[in-house]
Amino acid sequence: MQKYVKALLASFFCLVFIISLAFATEESEKKALSQGTKVSGQWFISYSNGKENKIPTNRFVIDRGYIIIEKALSNKISGRITPDVSVDREGDGEGDLEMRLKYCYIDYKFENTGFLTDPHVEFGLVHRPWISFEEHINNYRMQGTAYLERNDIFNSGDFGFTYAALLGGEMSEDYKQQVNSKFPGRYGSVAFGFYNGGGYHAIEQNNNKTFEARITVRPLPAIIPGFQVSYHSITGKGNTKESPDWNLNTVFVSYDHRRYGFTGMIHSGIGNFKGKMLDSSGDSLDHSGYSFFGELKFPDQKVSLIGRYDFFDDNPNSDGNNSKRIITGVAYRIYGKTRALLDYDINTRDTWENYTDALTQFTIEYNF
Repeated sequence: MQKYVKALLASFFCLVFIISLAFATEESEKKALSQGTKVSGQWFISYSNGKENKIPTNRFVIDRGYIIIEKALSNKISGRITPDVSVDREGDGEGDLEMRLKYCYIDYKFENTGFLTDPHVEFGLVHRPWISFEEHINNYRMQGTAYLERNDIFNSGDFGFTYAALLGGEMSEDYKQQVNSKFPGRYGSVAFGFYNGGGYHAIEQNNNKTFEARITVRPLPAIIPGFQVSYHSITGKGNTKESPDWNLNTVFVSYDHRRYGFTGMIHSGIGNFKGKMLDSSGDSLDHSGYSFFGELKFPDQKVSLIGRYDFFDDNPNSDGNNSKRIITGVAYRIYGKTRALLDYDINTRDTWENYTDALTQFTIEYNF
């Protein structure tokens, strides 16, 4: 019954999206077409020294690289394509720099409706509801992936559609300029959608569609404007023919300020998006954990200090299956959003003395 409900909902939103496209006016089309194409880019170049999986490493690497191309056809319709350059780490091409698509979608903007501000739908290879939200608060992707992605629960993009909107208008221009211009809903924001489930670089292995949703509340925008509470949920199957269960529930608290920032999250779930987090019987494993991140900013000196602690248990019913990670670093803003980061990252499944990974890394994040 559940899969039929999902299919019906997905079909309904697709129909609404298609019908809505017909209402873009000729005037708005001319206005948007005259604005040209927006091109931007982001890449991470790093040097690391230490141990990975207890094996010594000493290397220079281009971690990731994105070229973002956006074009509006009208005030309502726009599109984006983002090639993603990464290092091939397996197969005959191991070590090659390969290009794949991270995002490729059409975006349709709806009129504001009641409490919903700036509602829009992405259709194609789209943002999933969570990672892009978290990474605009903890914006140190240059150090490595976010907690849940790093533990292989899911990644940032997928084939499907995402509906997103702000709640109750937007924060003031001063807040957006001084603190954070992303997801600036005065009372929070929402996002949900249906997806293949296997992520942006996987072939669909089954007929399941995954439902994912996020709701974020900013309870006191006039008193504590940077404080938000979020709930994130996933219901679906892992991306294998066997389709093992995959569910996730996350609670996330964040505080954003011009001089400091903090995030704390706790999660529990079963399985992962790849369908490979299984026990010996082929059943999805339970997992749970938490993560904390803090940043102290010195805007006048362009310097920030960061710290992060992750605890992930990929089988809470058994001893000795948890991992612990500590990340510390100092960042310097070179120009605009272009920054340099020197950090130390240590991870262990045992004592800190018997660590699995310990890397000192220098990274430059280039943005234009």
